Amino acid sequence: MSAEHETAQQGVTAGEYISHHLTFFNGTGAKQQALIDWSVLNYDTLFYSTALGVLTCLVLWLAARRATSGVPGRFQAAVELLVELVADQAKGLIHSAESRKFVAPLALTVFVWVFLMNAMDFLPLDVLPDLWRGVYGGMGHDAHQAFMRVVPTADINAALGMSITVLLICLYYNIKIKGIGGWAHELVSAPFGTSKNPVFALVLGVINFAMQIIEFVSKTLSHGMRLFGNMFAGELIFMLIALMGAAWTGWNVSSILLFAGHFVAGFAWAVFHILVVVLQAFIFMMLTLVYVGQAHEGH
Repeated sequence: MSAEHETAQQGVTAGEYISHHLTFFNGTGAKQQALIDWSVLNYDTLFYSTALGVLTCLVLWLAARRATSGVPGRFQAAVELLVELVADQAKGLIHSAESRKFVAPLALTVFVWVFLMNAMDFLPLDVLPDLWRGVYGGMGHDAHQAFMRVVPTADINAALGMSITVLLICLYYNIKIKGIGGWAHELVSAPFGTSKNPVFALVLGVINFAMQIIEFVSKTLSHGMRLFGNMFAGELIFMLIALMGAAWTGWNVSSILLFAGHFVAGFAWAVFHILVVVLQAFIFMMLTLVYVGQAHEGH
């Protein structure tokens, strides 16, 4: 962490430091953006998510290219274990072998991609933002306006974008497996069934349709919000821990204790955050498989 250097050199307060690090680079200046703002593009999120997506494809491509039938190396063995894990989960949740040909590789890609995006949180807090500040200032701009957030999954737009994509895949399989007529009938007949009485059938149809829409919306929101919430909280805690080291005022008891707390808390949270990074990637992958599997089943 280098928060102590930045706050000391620039004389910013802890609130200003955190506010700066929680602002996206989107060409709108220093204004702090709302959680969801459809009027702008967060260029830092787009850049890092795309770059890590390319890296994900490269890693999986190298693993496939270097695969041998003999004794596997460490890299091949690790990828094979991951592939088998995802394949077993997909087989247990999606009973259509034809669908698994697409969904299993998709789930594998989602896991690796989300893991790499989450893992950006392990980089020292100010390294990439400071580098960007130098480049941005060298382009003739105000370096203080050089905002940069490097964890794409801490951007709710990215997290919800992925969950909405999963929703679209689920809708595709609902139509493919059940047919447009079968799915339309399910929308108005589940979960409360229907009735032979036209009036009751109409009332139940409206209620069933509303419940189906609520289910789709709630699953999509919870899918993305869970990932975003955990990664945003982790990012914020790293910032708060970094600021403990910025409280150094000299060789006195309070400064020494705060700096020691900064080191101990930073190490402990980094170790714990390893579990969070992996677990959130696994949960996002599993929910993707669960929701696609539900699209294959009738009520």
